Amino acid sequence: MSTMKDCNAIVIGTSSGGLNALSKVLKPLARDFPVPILIVQHISPDANDFMVHHLRKNSNLQIKEADDKDIPEKGWVYIAPPNYHMLVEEERFLSLAVTPPENFSRPSIDVLFETAADAYTTHLIGIILTGANNDGTKGAIRIKDRKGMIIAQSPETAEATMMPQSVIDKNAADIILPLDQIGKYLNTLILGTSYE
Repeated sequence: MSTMKDCNAIVIGTSSGGLNALSKVLKPLARDFPVPILIVQHISPDANDFMVHHLRKNSNLQIKEADDKDIPEKGWVYIAPPNYHMLVEEERFLSLAVTPPENFSRPSIDVLFETAADAYTTHLIGIILTGANNDGTKGAIRIKDRKGMIIAQSPETAEATMMPQSVIDKNAADIILPLDQIGKYLNTLILGTSYE
């Protein structure tokens, strides 16, 4: 990616401790943030919409549970619904699937990351946050193979270290940041604002 201002989408994957981590990443982003954000959080198949409501209270962005055939729009955050994989089709719309779990998870981070990598290629940023398994590692490698960018939460700031550590161990992370710096760094990459 020649400049991150060419970014067309951001994908985020998280598991244990993810609700708090997502709140901290999204909070610094402005309402007019010009890139859609697609999120997979490992959740129970019968979970309610608490996460959507919680993130709305802690973010300037518009947040919704993804629907089949949604076209990701700037300033919006799309969250994979319980018990559905969220995919990005080649034409860059979202689809939901009930194909078997991957890494014991549905939604699976790898499914989102791998399909987004193929759809957005060099114009994609992937972020791996706290989590207690290695879901997302294969997807992060796919994003790297397509010349996108991967940001990993520094394990020492993660409630569960395994997920970001797995990506780091596979040399798939372009940058490793403490949790409270990731949102600010996205503003710098996408908007060109100063970063401290």
